[in-house]
Amino acid sequence: MDGAAPFYGGIEAGGTKWVCAVADVEGGLLATEVIPTTTPETTIRAAVRFFEGHRPLAALGVGTFGPVDVRPGSPTYGRILATPKPGWANADVVSPFRAALGVPVRLDTDVNAAALGEWRRGAGMGLGTFAYMTVGTGVGVGAVVNDGLVHGLLHGLLHPEFGHIRIPRDPVRDPFTGSCPFHGDCLEGLASGEAMRRRWGRPAEHLDDPSAWELEAEYVALAVVNLTYTLSPERIVVGGGVAKHPALLPAVRARLLTLAAGYPGAPVPVGQAAMDEYVVGPSLGDRSGVAGAVELARAAGPAPSSPRFR
Repeated sequence: MDGAAPFYGGIEAGGTKWVCAVADVEGGLLATEVIPTTTPETTIRAAVRFFEGHRPLAALGVGTFGPVDVRPGSPTYGRILATPKPGWANADVVSPFRAALGVPVRLDTDVNAAALGEWRRGAGMGLGTFAYMTVGTGVGVGAVVNDGLVHGLLHGLLHPEFGHIRIPRDPVRDPFTGSCPFHGDCLEGLASGEAMRRRWGRPAEHLDDPSAWELEAEYVALAVVNLTYTLSPERIVVGGGVAKHPALLPAVRARLLTLAAGYPGAPVPVGQAAMDEYVVGPSLGDRSGVAGAVELARAAGPAPSSPRFR
């Protein structure tokens, strides 16, 4: 590296756009570029060009939409699995970067990367158990437990897919049968941005109907109460494009108090003030995912100060 301080690269690989960034050895972001998600070949080629312009690169972290094989050593490591994103099933999002850049590449899910970013640098700092829920084009949850990201069954082949949990739907109140191509009215099929677009005929950012957001808050609150009782996180961050609507999180907090119904009592957050600290937006804003991807790179890189985690 000719004595130059290395850069660390990070990619938040989303279904709509890829956010690429380079950071210094401490993880501070130095430059970013947004690349539209088109075909795998075009998108990856553009990302490679970005990182080729920022050398020396020590390592790259990728947080990608999925499902994806995140098991190092697996013959399909780094490949997108049965995604509904057209053209991306079986796409390899690791090998092209290894070949072009000649650096270690560490992969995880996009929502795990966002959880990692908030845990290291945002709303989850100092917490032992923490969850990040994204409500955007899709719905997902990343979780940190005992200083490690949760990966799940078969050494991570089946990483947590919280967006596909089943939650109750009242067919009278909500006759929409869901947008998920696999399950119909699972959480993602009812509460994602795509579900809102199909149900109401307009994207979430263009919806101002209070009844639309009341129903959305109901589904997100049901998800949060399930997450609370299952994982007992010390804090839940709710991010993603849909979650940016100013009315959503206050309505979720209020509904969560009712759904919890006082069970099991302390130390579960009780009262509005406690709930305001328990369910929060991302401290890093839109940078949670790419900041977490950089942290993946720093953990994979050679620098002695690189943080390690499971």
